[in-house]
Amino acid sequence: MAYDSAATKERILTAAATEFATHGVAGARVDRIAAAAKANKRAIYDYFGDKKALFAAVLEKLMAELAEAVPPSAGADLGTYAAALFDYHRAHPEALRLLLWEALELGDEPVPDEHARTQHYLDKVTATEAAMTPGNDDPQALLFFTLGLVGWSLAMPQLRRMVLGNDYTLDRLRTAVSSAAQTLATAPPSPN
Repeated sequence: MAYDSAATKERILTAAATEFATHGVAGARVDRIAAAAKANKRAIYDYFGDKKALFAAVLEKLMAELAEAVPPSAGADLGTYAAALFDYHRAHPEALRLLLWEALELGDEPVPDEHARTQHYLDKVTATEAAMTPGNDDPQALLFFTLGLVGWSLAMPQLRRMVLGNDYTLDRLRTAVSSAAQTLATAPPSPN
């Protein structure tokens, strides 16, 4: 049986995503990634370089999958986009954890593949602008607020529980987040 480098790389990326989502970059262990991927450590270093480069590759893959699953024009309006993004992060909680680890570990430093990721967000800004009430003039802020509504809602289960209560379901929260995003998009412009 021939060695399949593409399959090995994919197993490494999958194992690394789980490891980084659980432990962050500093706490992740290449030994655990190699064991989970059924690969040797040498393959990880040969394919990806160091641990930070592996984390960057995991994030690049994550962002590509997210962009494909929830494209900038997902839905006819911002509420529909927020609901689709909520559904994605609910089904893939490791995605938000990886983004939170990136923020914790890198802070305000440049992130992996920042130029391409910025372009993706600019595409989302353009789609957001099309969904706004005429006269609103800040699609960047509106997109940022929408991403925050979705991400914060799912990333902070303890705060969600304390503020909304134990009986506030994720389905109900999804509806509230979608409605809030749509309200932001269709609110009349504020007077200057």
